[in-house]
Amino acid sequence: MILSGGRGTRLRPITHTSAKQLVPVANRPILFHAIDAVRAAGITDIGIVVGDTQEEIRGAVGDGSAFGVRVTYLPQEAPLGLAHAVLVAEDFIRDEPFVMYLGDNLIRDGICALADEFRRERPNCQILLARVPNPSQFGVAELDGDQRVIRLEEKPKQPKSDYALVGVYMFDRTIFQAARDIKPSGRGELEITDAIQTLIDRRRDVRSHIITGWWKDTGKLEDILEANRMLLADVVRKIDGEVDAASRVEGQVVVGPGTKVVRSVLRGPLVIGEDCMIVDAFVGPFTSISDGVTVRGSEIEHSIILKSSSILDLESRIESSLIGKDVRITRASGRPRASRFMVGDSSEIEV
Repeated sequence: MILSGGRGTRLRPITHTSAKQLVPVANRPILFHAIDAVRAAGITDIGIVVGDTQEEIRGAVGDGSAFGVRVTYLPQEAPLGLAHAVLVAEDFIRDEPFVMYLGDNLIRDGICALADEFRRERPNCQILLARVPNPSQFGVAELDGDQRVIRLEEKPKQPKSDYALVGVYMFDRTIFQAARDIKPSGRGELEITDAIQTLIDRRRDVRSHIITGWWKDTGKLEDILEANRMLLADVVRKIDGEVDAASRVEGQVVVGPGTKVVRSVLRGPLVIGEDCMIVDAFVGPFTSISDGVTVRGSEIEHSIILKSSSILDLESRIESSLIGKDVRITRASGRPRASRFMVGDSSEIEV
């Protein structure tokens, strides 16, 4: 099961009009990366838990055939917690062991090793952990000497360890009764940490798998930009569009079909989608530009620009920004020395 029902309050105004799981990272929606990871682990039956943005999620993913999977949509009436989402999926999962993957998480190395270990060892629950410098912002696990989980706590003020729960969990059917037996937390949600702690208290076999590669919970702007940067580091140069002789392309750069680059500098790693116009511009490293975007007379780097937006004739460079769909940013009077944007869809800004 993949959870894709959150409201994305930390990414407003982008998420006022778009599902946070469909924000593109390296020009591919975050949710698609999650589906890819699950499919790579050999899982082809996927239930996607959806909420208010379900129509947009359904429109983007369809029946799953484009990904080589079968998708069933599981409506959750409100974001009542991860353990509540498990109960929503019970009729879909039945007695099968399953993975629960939070749809706004990115794990560079995927979940194949975790899935293989779970299939081989068959514990009741296996959680994915990573060491973090700020554990009080996450669910935190306390382990014994054999790496078995002995205690979980959600966002503790005084963490007992620096092992944070990554948004991937493996369960067998015992999780359903545990989720039914817990009570809502102070924020009114059925917490998955409480359900797993119930398994621990009942002496079920709860194990951990510790990852050392990077992962991101892309709930905040800086995390999305960091994930974009990490994924772009792996792109391979491919120029399908038109680049004129007056332009310069440096490093690993992807230019999609129908895109025209005129008198501009592209310095990778970066990705530009289809049918874009890049004219008299500089596009710098770690930038993702979606389809139908125009950048003219401007400079941008370390940013994400969504579909059909325009950045025109700016005097200052845009950096570390997330710009929504159908946004128009143009130069007005005055000379701003720096610009930093997080802009919702269908906006127009003069700077």
